Parts: sequence; structure tokens; C-alpha cells
Amino acid sequence: MSRIGKKPIEIPAGVTVNVDGARVTAKGPKGELALALMDEVEAKLEGNVLVVTPRDDSKRSHAMWGMQRTLVANIIEGVSKGFEKRLEITGVGFRAQARGRTLNLQLGYSHDIEYAVPEGVTVETPEQTKIVVSGIDKQKVGQVAAEIRAYRKPEPYKGKGVKYAGEYIFRKEGKKK
Repeated sequence: MSRIGKKPIEIPAGVTVNVDGARVTAKGPKGELALALMDEVEAKLEGNVLVVTPRDDSKRSHAMWGMQRTLVANIIEGVSKGFEKRLEITGVGFRAQARGRTLNLQLGYSHDIEYAVPEGVTVETPEQTKIVVSGIDKQKVGQVAAEIRAYRKPEPYKGKGVKYAGEYIFRKEGKKK
């Protein structure tokens, strides 16, 4: 039995959810998202609550149950509140600047990095060393944040690079004489 799958999904006020066979669509104040459920699970709308259940007792349907429930919960949370990832830049001369649909990164390379922000995601730079990635699709927001971080991961000696806000960087001691 899936502990996550058993939990019903509360639908917040201002969000409408439609279940059409294996397709779940959610519409809210932030936008609209849809998800095609796998064949092993089904969703039922019972008043103000959405319940995801496995179609049979097979091992695969129980394996997909919790994951599909979480994906449905993510689209409902995305259209109501949205998602956000914060990144911090550490290093002398390292900075970021958002210009329209591109993010200009100066990360100690011989050239500036121009990152094209995909549709459905917004990138803001409240300070030169802080980046805020936000949107309604949790997967896209996390992917964009991971791609920006991958340009210069934090190194263990001085901690220079791009890291998530609140991320702990394991530090190493330098050479000894």
C-alpha cells in the first residue's frame, strides 16, 4: 500500500479540476496545467477532493500509484500557488542579470553565458548575486534551476559557484605546508 497514494488531494478555492478518463486538467489563478495519467491508475473527483487509486493489485500499478498522485498534487499546487527556486552566486566578480527572456551570467569564464529562459518559467534577479526561478510547472522550474547551477557548481575549497539557497556545501581543507 502506498502511504502517499492513499492521501486524498484537497482542491483549494479558486481551482477547478476536470477528470476526463485518464486526463486530469487543473485551472487556477496562475494558469492551466494538464496531466495524462498512466493506465495503471485512475482518478476520481469526489466533491472538493480528488482521489487517485490503482486499477488492479499488480506490482506496477502500486508502484505508479504514489507517483501519479504526487504529479496530480503538483499541478493543483502549481495553478494555485506556483513554484519557486532560489539560487545564490558566490565568488568575486560572479554576477547575474535578467534581461527579458535571457539570463546573463558572469561566472569567471572568459565569456558571458547567455541562458535562454524557456516558456512557462520566469527568472528574476533581485540582486546581482541572487536568482529567483518561478513558474507553475514544478518540473520545468527545477530543470531551469538545475541547468543554471550546472554552469558553475559550487567547489569545495572556497565555495565559489552557483548554489541553491539554503544548500550546504561540504568544505575541504586546503593544502598544508
